[in-house]
Amino acid sequence: MAKQKTISEIATELFELLKAYASQETIGPLKTLGAYLGWGAGGSLLMALGLFFLALSGLRALQTETDGTFDGSWSWAPYFIVAVVLAGVIVLAVRRIIKAQSKEHGKIA
Repeated sequence: MAKQKTISEIATELFELLKAYASQETIGPLKTLGAYLGWGAGGSLLMALGLFFLALSGLRALQTETDGTFDGSWSWAPYFIVAVVLAGVIVLAVRRIIKAQSKEHGKIA
């Protein structure tokens, strides 16, 4: 015959079971989410830094390698060109994000 457990033993087992369940269902997924966000933030930072340096090199190329085309009253043009290209990159990124979110939610954009 199995030994009867006391109320304190049952309460202790219940507490340990609830603690293990809470850890499994909250702490585990939060660690996974933290890793996912960490890699995403790091990748975003590196992509932004790369895009910044690419835009800066394009600006300097427009200023120095165009044989004086953008001198004098046209000195603003290289900045405008680079700003337009960066705006285009932003629009492209936003459109891709919206398209991915709509696919994720079952809608086709």
